Amino acid sequence: MADIEYTVRDRVATILLNRPHRKNAFTLDMVDAWADLLLRAGDDPEVRVIVVTGAGGAFCSGIDLGDLTGQERGPLAQKEMLTGRVHRVARALEQIDKPVIAAVPGAAVGAGMDMALMCDLRFAGRGARFGESYVNVGLVPGDGGCWLLPRIVGTSKALHLLWTGEFIDAEQALGIGLVEEVVDDDKLPEFVHAYAVRLAGQPRPPSA
Repeated sequence: MADIEYTVRDRVATILLNRPHRKNAFTLDMVDAWADLLLRAGDDPEVRVIVVTGAGGAFCSGIDLGDLTGQERGPLAQKEMLTGRVHRVARALEQIDKPVIAAVPGAAVGAGMDMALMCDLRFAGRGARFGESYVNVGLVPGDGGCWLLPRIVGTSKALHLLWTGEFIDAEQALGIGLVEEVVDDDKLPEFVHAYAVRLAGQPRPPSA
């Protein structure tokens, strides 16, 4: 079973983070594959919309710190790890001219929350929880959260979440505009797929 899976149905590409035993925390190899799959979907003329989601009732709990064991931990090494590996996902998304939707069935924490913020739209299951938890370990968001979150929910709400590390549930996320809609957990996959299919079916501009 792969840590990340890719399927295409009805002109919708789905990228499934598939490490439920770790709440879909990503390894460096997994984040490389994630970026590659985004670019693959972006280049595929049969794909019109991209969905990113997680298995086992979670979205993503950020980077798997166990994957960093034995690696150099100095500031320069940390910077190179982020810019050379983790930030590949953000750079891939900048190259894609197709809608990207996050379907969040559960926890989206730290870099996992930032990965959801990078998507164009977010839909949440009722069991979803969101937390910019970096402050709890003496860090600032290293995956775009400081830039993305204020642009989605406003400066004051973003600062509250960033400064306190407070978790919010799906309904609270809806109330501040972090997600577009909240649906029952068991209905989330097909709800988001149907929404993506609707977008995929919109008319395309006439060719030049």
